[in-house]
Amino acid sequence: MKPIHILNGPNLNRLGTREPEIYGTTTLADIETACRAAVGARPLVFRQSNSEAQLIDWVHEAVDEAAGVIINPAAFTFTSMALMDALKMLNVPLIELHISNIHRREKMYHNSLVSPVATAVMAGFGARGYAMAVRALLDMIAEG
Repeated sequence: MKPIHILNGPNLNRLGTREPEIYGTTTLADIETACRAAVGARPLVFRQSNSEAQLIDWVHEAVDEAAGVIINPAAFTFTSMALMDALKMLNVPLIELHISNIHRREKMYHNSLVSPVATAVMAGFGARGYAMAVRALLDMIAEG
């Protein structure tokens, strides 16, 4: 059974203490635990990096081995054509995920480079959005 890959971009390792009024107090470790519970028996690869190059390398791995991908590209959402190009190589369902509703935030957060290549976009559900995204991705995979 192919794994689901959940990839997290810059500064998400600081969840729980970083701008709790926007991102809440749930840590990335808490989110990983919730995702592992939601995924059931399917293998899960859960990663975070502050490095654009590292995220791109992980997307390349996912191209070869993942059943589906959830990515919270964080700031790279709005700046990284290289990440977008890597994500275009995926031939599996891709969910772009954001903890906050990027469309209710400042204008600089409104133009995602990832959305046009994503199968679906989820934003504004807080940390619980991750488990929701896992369940949605599992449904997409099952539907083929």
